[in-house]
Amino acid sequence: MTYEAEVQFKFDATFEPTYGTSSWTDDDFIPEEHYLITAPAADLSAKQYFKLFEKFMLCVGMDPKSIRSGAMSLVFNDMVSEDEQRKVCKEYELTMDEDLEKKYQDFKERDAQWAKIDAQYEKNFGSEPKIKGEWVDSADGVA
Repeated sequence: MTYEAEVQFKFDATFEPTYGTSSWTDDDFIPEEHYLITAPAADLSAKQYFKLFEKFMLCVGMDPKSIRSGAMSLVFNDMVSEDEQRKVCKEYELTMDEDLEKKYQDFKERDAQWAKIDAQYEKNFGSEPKIKGEWVDSADGVA
């Protein structure tokens, strides 16, 4: 037994000017538009459905920024549990606002550790001899 399925997005639009026909109407508007987007639906994943719907929304004039905002609102709204939101954040390496302070403190701690390691390096290895011609002293231009 075979299974076949197809998904379709259809958009039909017509424009009739209110004041008869004029030159601005002819140039600025397409009086009639018809779009039919079809795809085999038997094995589409959720991401493929979203890509398909994105194409449809672009086709009917939606702004890409609005499309992305709408998609993100499906994940980050009050009806989705925080655990589910955190799973998405982990998958896409995102940081939630609630976690920014902790991340900032982690960066400060790493910067302090790096400064300590760097100071120790300078103390122990800062005066190692250089090979002649390896670098030029900027003050007098002599190697």
